[in-house]
Amino acid sequence: MTFVDPAQDPEGATPLDPDEAEGLLHDHVTTRGELDELEQLNIAQGLMWISARRHFDILEDGNIQELHSRLFGDVWAWAGVYRKTEKTIGVDPVTISVNLRHLLDDARYWAQHNTFAPLEAAARFHHRLVQIHPFPNGNGRHARISADEYLSTYFDHDAVDWYAGQTLTNNSERRDTYIAALRLADGHDFSALFDFVGA
Repeated sequence: MTFVDPAQDPEGATPLDPDEAEGLLHDHVTTRGELDELEQLNIAQGLMWISARRHFDILEDGNIQELHSRLFGDVWAWAGVYRKTEKTIGVDPVTISVNLRHLLDDARYWAQHNTFAPLEAAARFHHRLVQIHPFPNGNGRHARISADEYLSTYFDHDAVDWYAGQTLTNNSERRDTYIAALRLADGHDFSALFDFVGA
């Protein structure tokens, strides 16, 4: 991948290590825009795959990785594989599996015991998944789709309107609000994130 220019990354994006950048499956990509377009096409295919499934439970073992692979596997060789490197965000790579296991168990408990209202549970699930940051890249998009699957499967609830007619992939006012809400949630203040998802 020849572009790897951090100046092209939107605010809050996780930069790729050189080894991870080598995992790009398309030699012709030279700009962030081209990469975004490829990823968006792959995500659309992944969403079609999910919608064709009779039952896709995001909290079942392996489905976090399966979903990431379906969303990004035509673009990145490491799609669906937990990261092995430290990032500016995320848990220590050796603890990813344990942290995910705790999150999936917690999320199932929240749903089974009506601990939180559906959108609040989805926001908390989304935040923890982003905070763990299991993959080298694509974590925000993966976590938003995962949260929507959680809402659908466990609460029979409509998806969150994450975008409100804007983009979260590139810099925008909506993205700034989203990143700020996630950072507040890191400090256990979920009010802005709840507002963002309409809880």
